[in-house]
Amino acid sequence: MAQTIERGAAGGGSLRPGPWEVRELRQRRDVRAWLAVDRPFSAYALGHLDGGLLEYARFWVAEGRGSGAGGLVMHASALGQSMVTVGDPGAIAAIVSIHPGPRATYLTTAAREHTDALRDAYLVGNVLTMRRMAVTRSEFAPVGGLTRRLRGRDAGRINWLYSIEGGRGRYYPNAIEQAIYYGVVECDLLVAVAGTHIVAPNEGVAVVGNVFTHPEYRGRGYAERVTSAVTAELFERGCSEVVLTVDPQNTPAVAAYTRLGFRPGSEVVEARLRRRDAFGITAWWRRARAVRRGRTVGIGIELVDARPVLAREDR
Repeated sequence: MAQTIERGAAGGGSLRPGPWEVRELRQRRDVRAWLAVDRPFSAYALGHLDGGLLEYARFWVAEGRGSGAGGLVMHASALGQSMVTVGDPGAIAAIVSIHPGPRATYLTTAAREHTDALRDAYLVGNVLTMRRMAVTRSEFAPVGGLTRRLRGRDAGRINWLYSIEGGRGRYYPNAIEQAIYYGVVECDLLVAVAGTHIVAPNEGVAVVGNVFTHPEYRGRGYAERVTSAVTAELFERGCSEVVLTVDPQNTPAVAAYTRLGFRPGSEVVEARLRRRDAFGITAWWRRARAVRRGRTVGIGIELVDARPVLAREDR
């Protein structure tokens, strides 16, 4: 039975749960139920239930026998290799011990306490501690000002703008065309841009990102203007909630989003992950053992022993 889990809660408290029962979720409704507590935190995973993204995503859950604890891991490849973790750190560790995913991936959404749970399976680098913000249609306070809807033919200009401060321009025309991008143009120069990571109206959620302003044009409200334009179109398309991620130390950005009606939510950790077991041999062995043990419990169950999650750092 599907349960609802907190974004990073250890559902069993200080008590160690019994063996983890790991299984794959294949139905949208089951995944949705597991992610229901904090939809803004889980927006990236929820977005993969919409459109053509689901076929490129796999969802695994672990439930602690007799503890009520649980966790979910998503591995996806439609928008580049990506991963989301939600729930008990011990459950996360159990899942990735037998289903670690590709050799390299980007952790798009996790709680702070998940990083230690991931270090047995991955080298964890470039960790960012961010803040999720969200706005509903009724809370949205749009701002005016001239913006331009950007299309695939604008990919070169968008990549140029992102590269100004050392960023890598790597957005292709078809990706820009399928997403929603708005910009501010001054004297035929693109000076500000905002776009989307996820557009999932059937799930009622969208993720705004890639907001950037040319250094010489900052302080003029352009980031707020393009974010407003993207958000407005997302609501027109049927999304009921729009989320974004911001560096909490970037006070001008936080203030701009707040003026648009975005409210602060959960802390979100992002990181680059590289699998320690490059060839997957250890994970294969563990998975085979978990499958054999799980047959004593039920069809599709993999049984993984609970282990304490210890704080550690990669050297």
